[in-house]
Amino acid sequence: MNDCTSLNDSELLRLLKQDNAPAFQELYDRYWQKLYYVAHKRLKSATAAEEIVQNVFLTIWRKRKTLNIEEPAAYLAAVTRYAVYHYVATERRRAQNEKAAGSRQMEVVVLEMMIDDKQLLDIVKQQANELPEKCRLVFIYNKIEDQTLPEVAARLNISVKTAEAHLTKALRLIRRRLKDHAFFIFF
Repeated sequence: MNDCTSLNDSELLRLLKQDNAPAFQELYDRYWQKLYYVAHKRLKSATAAEEIVQNVFLTIWRKRKTLNIEEPAAYLAAVTRYAVYHYVATERRRAQNEKAAGSRQMEVVVLEMMIDDKQLLDIVKQQANELPEKCRLVFIYNKIEDQTLPEVAARLNISVKTAEAHLTKALRLIRRRLKDHAFFIFF
């Protein structure tokens, strides 16, 4: 089956697990621009955004046999956001290390701890599931599904200010819980 344009995301993922390159190409074509927008919006660099999105899809291809993705759009957006956070942190460390190496004339050793994006997303989702209902919905729609607060407010039939309050509460609770796991997430 070479024409995968009419398939839904679940069917594409099923075929992807069977090494179906056209299914991967369709997933890529379907989401590349959206993921590029997510990365570029935060980085303001076309080159960095392209590199991040390419790496996200490369990771999807490499892990295709073991991935269990329920919501591809949300999963890909979240993986891209975490890749952007990692990129920003790495660039910041690199700049600091270059500055320190220039002034001290010594080698700087940086130890990085890599966390699988899927595991991190699962932990965040698990923490979100423990939130009160409205907080959970606002958090998921805004942070995982990348909807704006006015869209979330309209979807839940609440005011934007109420949606903001629920999001603030959700972020505060999740950050507090994630500190116990020694994760630092910037929402």
